[in-house]
Amino acid sequence: MKTKGRRLSLRREPERPAPRTPGSRRAADRPGDVVRRLEELREKIRYHLHRYHVLDAPEISDEAFDALMGELRALEAAHPALVTPDSPTQRVGAPPAEGFRPVTHPQPMRSLANAFDEDELRAWYKRVVTNLGTATVDLVCELKLDGAAISLVYERGVFVRGATRGDGVRGEDITPNLRTVRSLPLRLREDSDPPEFVEVRGEVFLPLRALEAINRERETAGEPPFANARNAAAGSLRQLDPAVTARRPLDLVIYQVGVVRGRRFKTHRESLEWARTAGVPVDPHSRRAASIEDVLAYVREWSAQRQTLPYGTDGIVVKVDSLDQQAELGATSQAPRWAIAYKFPAEQAETAVRDITVHVGRTGALTPVADLEPVRVSGVIVRHATLHNEDEMRRKDVRIGDHVIVQRAGEVIPEVVRVLTEKRTGDERPFAMPATCPVCGSPVERKPGEAVARCTGGAICPAQVLERLIHFGSRDALNIEGVGPKLLQQLLDRELIRDPADLFRLTRAQVLTLERMADKSADNVIAAIARSRRPTLARLVYSLGIRHVGLHVAEVLAQHFGDLDRLARASLEEVSDVPGIGPTIAQSVVEFFQQPATRAFLRKLEAAGVRPEAPSAASKGRLSGKTFVFTGALERFSRREAAERVAALGGTVTDSVSARTSYLVAGGDPGSKLERARKLGVTVLDEPGLIRLLEER
Repeated sequence: MKTKGRRLSLRREPERPAPRTPGSRRAADRPGDVVRRLEELREKIRYHLHRYHVLDAPEISDEAFDALMGELRALEAAHPALVTPDSPTQRVGAPPAEGFRPVTHPQPMRSLANAFDEDELRAWYKRVVTNLGTATVDLVCELKLDGAAISLVYERGVFVRGATRGDGVRGEDITPNLRTVRSLPLRLREDSDPPEFVEVRGEVFLPLRALEAINRERETAGEPPFANARNAAAGSLRQLDPAVTARRPLDLVIYQVGVVRGRRFKTHRESLEWARTAGVPVDPHSRRAASIEDVLAYVREWSAQRQTLPYGTDGIVVKVDSLDQQAELGATSQAPRWAIAYKFPAEQAETAVRDITVHVGRTGALTPVADLEPVRVSGVIVRHATLHNEDEMRRKDVRIGDHVIVQRAGEVIPEVVRVLTEKRTGDERPFAMPATCPVCGSPVERKPGEAVARCTGGAICPAQVLERLIHFGSRDALNIEGVGPKLLQQLLDRELIRDPADLFRLTRAQVLTLERMADKSADNVIAAIARSRRPTLARLVYSLGIRHVGLHVAEVLAQHFGDLDRLARASLEEVSDVPGIGPTIAQSVVEFFQQPATRAFLRKLEAAGVRPEAPSAASKGRLSGKTFVFTGALERFSRREAAERVAALGGTVTDSVSARTSYLVAGGDPGSKLERARKLGVTVLDEPGLIRLLEER
């Protein structure tokens, strides 16, 4: 969607009521006309917002629009009982939230499979037409915006709930924050005949100029800049105070109509056209494609033109247009078969290496980092780029003073692609990795067979301590809102904490001694720490920072053992027997919990009142202890939906067949897993057999 240059889309509505116009006085003087005038004003304002944000064809000036808003505010202030939730004035009004409650999506928000070149797009198209048994198929091409995916629910035309994508099944309720997005209609237009219930999905994004301005403000305030527009949009939406979100000029584009009750669409384009008439912003650059050649032409066009857009886009999404054909194609456990995302090649830029420094991570890993002459890449100013490890730095022969080509891997992490050796002058200097930690001075060790060198300082290394604290409070761990790197560094410098467990012993008086900390901020910090005392077991396991244990592995371990003490006492054999846990992970887990320092830390956490919640009852259901593997296509539901049904009853789904597999579920056109299951004597279920197993009492 075109980002507007007029003031309306980039500033907040006035905070104070405007003086009453003659029209508002007349309405107030005749109480019988108040309701009629309120509805007239609201309808006019909705009409002009639709003209501005959706049609990009405003009919009135900013001043005239502000006059309408001022009259509405004044009239509602005089008659507060007549204020409605969908009034255009109700963009900001909710008090700051204590947290975000989980929301289950009406249907899963799946990710998309990726294509990185034209051959992969052609291969996807061939699979589509083969599975449908047709020669050609109508497609729709859309720009893939660089923002945060959201789900919006309307009931009888009124916006009632908005949520983040989350894990695809459950997201976070961010309704008050989404109300602040000016282009989001709080009520669908009546002439679109809104259905009883409709869910629409889209992308909330920040225009690139707005991102630059916000990053300048954050750097001035000593805060780290957002890495990209997607992080900025997601961070803005997850503010506990909607007033903070309102200060960010967020915009919105809808890319899909999801669950609908009371209406039926035949094609994806028809559903988007309805959304447009309902007042919801839709990408104006979407285009029908009658063949794969049309798709490739669209890809080439926008590969060349994407830099002209005022917002970030990292690719093209291609979808089958017919909704019946989408249903026929179905989905894998991860992504729909009827859509694919073509990713643009990473944007590259030339710059110079000012210096090479070493970053020490929470596990002691030493990572060489190139300090660069600032350069714009994918809409963000890049000043540093990872060199990964010593071997990679030597392979690329990166030296201080070199001219290099950099890109942002996955549009996020800046990295050096290659050195422009033809520009060397002879003044460049090779960099040698240090033999001792640059932070604590401890010896650096590189084990045979590993690419990473590590500081051996452990708990005495301030860099490792800080990184472990950051990880402990991160979003996927204990999610301690407002306790970021700068605050943690102050706490360490003042010796108020030494490890994550000390966070739970902090007092309000201690927090108030920190720089730039007022009463309200201190209260928020203490409250956020208190809320994190009851994490899920999976989050707590992940927060411990065990090597090789990511969030998924932490969830598997939590579901299997159900109790932190059981996990901490488990033998190597017991951990190795957990489906999906390999020998390297098992060894790392057992060694971590056997360390005296770990046991002391866990006792300290317990004494501080940190009590992980037991896994849900579902993990102890009648399929608990049973392991499932899927192969082939299912008809009644997608593989992901089937896996969710299994997990809801306590079962575990893994990718590979082994002697420990309880059931192999074989759908249409099964692969080699079926033959392996038969050789190992694993019970094979067809789809009806799976349904009987799921539904039996």
